[in-house]
Amino acid sequence: MKKLNRAVDRFAYSHPNFGIPNLMKYIVAGNAIVYFLTVFAGLGSVSFLTFDWYAVLHGEIWRLVTFIFFPGYYSLNQAIWLVFFLHLYYMIGTTLEREWGTAKFSLYYISGVVLTVITGAVIGLITGGAHIAGADYVNLSMFFAFAVLYPDTRFLIFFLIPVKVKWLAWIDAAYFAFQVLLSLLGGDILGALLPVIAILNFIVFFWTNITDEIAWRRGRAKHQISHQTIQFKAAAKQQKRREEERGYRHKCAVCGRTDTEWPDLEFRYCSRCQGYHCFCQDHIFDHVHFTE
Repeated sequence: MKKLNRAVDRFAYSHPNFGIPNLMKYIVAGNAIVYFLTVFAGLGSVSFLTFDWYAVLHGEIWRLVTFIFFPGYYSLNQAIWLVFFLHLYYMIGTTLEREWGTAKFSLYYISGVVLTVITGAVIGLITGGAHIAGADYVNLSMFFAFAVLYPDTRFLIFFLIPVKVKWLAWIDAAYFAFQVLLSLLGGDILGALLPVIAILNFIVFFWTNITDEIAWRRGRAKHQISHQTIQFKAAAKQQKRREEERGYRHKCAVCGRTDTEWPDLEFRYCSRCQGYHCFCQDHIFDHVHFTE
């Protein structure tokens, strides 16, 4: 995975002109066109655009690409959901393109589509048929990418409740897992593989981010349970108890004034004295240095 991740970055860096600028604009426009065709002419009028392995073998090569324009919504009462998701995909896609550049974003989307086609082809060769309408999981996998790059961005759920993207990504992951389970129970191998393939594509592009996050969390957990950390916490608590018992925090080693009796007085520790000795502002520069 690490080598694939580096290869992706090298390719994007070496081929800055690769890809389609404003790719999501064309994806969203294609989805909208197919939606209107299904509403006014019926779903059968666009069935020639779906991925059908049997039809592909008989020369209908365009199906290898056109299946991505199926929106998953095909009636007028679903129009508001269509607008919501197309707006979401467009916003996320254009943001990722600005962050990564056209080459890397196009590679992310195209590789997801290519992996989907390969999966459909393999299942078609094994079972004799495979049908795919829409690149739902490829589109949803963009949400994972967005959540990794902008985890604290807030979306308004139902236009009222602000929720961070990183939490919505977990809901997205749960949806993927549910779809895999549902497909397996229904004997739909292709339906179970498509979410997995989309996740694998995401992992390839974000392998470095994922491993860095795991390493950071392990280091944080190790630090929290380390002997030195525990000693520091215990020492801090002990110091706080001593301060409460004494009734002050700082006491001048020359005049004996404390920060409790003289709250406006400044206290400092001398770096030239042996040990930790506190002095008020009147004696920090006027005292005999401790040598023991």
